[in-house]
Amino acid sequence: MKKVFIFLTFIVLSFPCMAQGKWSIALHGGAGAMSRDRISPEREQRYKQGLQRALDIGVAILEKGGTSLDAVEAVVVYLEDCPLFNAGRGAVFTADNRNELDAAIMSGIDLDAGAVINVGDIKNPIKAAKAVMDNSPHVILTGIGASKFAREQGLEMVDSGYFRVSKDELAMVEMFDKDKNEKFGTVGCVALDQHGSLAAATSTGGMSGKKYGRVGDVPIIGAGTYASNTSCAVSGTGHGEFFIRYTVASDIARLMEYKGMSVQEAAGEVIHKKMNNLKGYSGGGVICVDKDGSIALEFSTNGMHRGWAKSTGESVVAVFKD
Repeated sequence: MKKVFIFLTFIVLSFPCMAQGKWSIALHGGAGAMSRDRISPEREQRYKQGLQRALDIGVAILEKGGTSLDAVEAVVVYLEDCPLFNAGRGAVFTADNRNELDAAIMSGIDLDAGAVINVGDIKNPIKAAKAVMDNSPHVILTGIGASKFAREQGLEMVDSGYFRVSKDELAMVEMFDKDKNEKFGTVGCVALDQHGSLAAATSTGGMSGKKYGRVGDVPIIGAGTYASNTSCAVSGTGHGEFFIRYTVASDIARLMEYKGMSVQEAAGEVIHKKMNNLKGYSGGGVICVDKDGSIALEFSTNGMHRGWAKSTGESVVAVFKD
């Protein structure tokens, strides 16, 4: 009996997150040049309701002891299905009036990852990214090949018209900058589960009016999506070309690993110092959760759809910086 007690004590001390039932989750629905004179309180509330529903889905999974991978995938699936955001249904259009969707997911346990690029007939690209991670030897599949793989995996396929929302639904969406022809709404989620494992997932319709098969940061592991149990999980939103060049997500993790920064310090260093003065950079943000459950939500725009919750009972959803 004494040996059993000693063994159980060792397990408790070795895996504090599991012993305490600790979990954390954060999500985003895009960052951009949002202002209160362009969105009514009623429509701001509609965005908050969408974020809250997504957050509730992830919280329910984590509270029951589910994995961070399951939580981030389920949250992003909901956000892909919601026409308010630039991911899945409601995604923006390319220069030739098509939808080209990207998604990625990553496990912090073993750095396993999966992504799909420029797909237009997979209902939930994040499910396809997860299938690439789980059921193929690859990390990224693109275009026709990604769609063929998704069919083989039994994922739901749709006609391209599925992604086009009705006029009534479009009327709900005020995060569309008519001058720049840009809609802000890339979605993502990061989480720490009760087993101490981190995960990240991100999905997007890309840049409005993009040309010639453009690929942004979302499906590039280390740029817009990253997770490692030694540091943190990160999902980004913003000017993708710059997130790729500066490998934003992995840079945050490396600052934590190599310089001993907290997740808040590392995210702030990258978003507000390294990125903010770059010529041509229009801003962006990140959501991060570290291996201890601390959360950082940093953005250089005046708004980012975001939400977070912890096992301690804290829970917030917000749109504007204030």
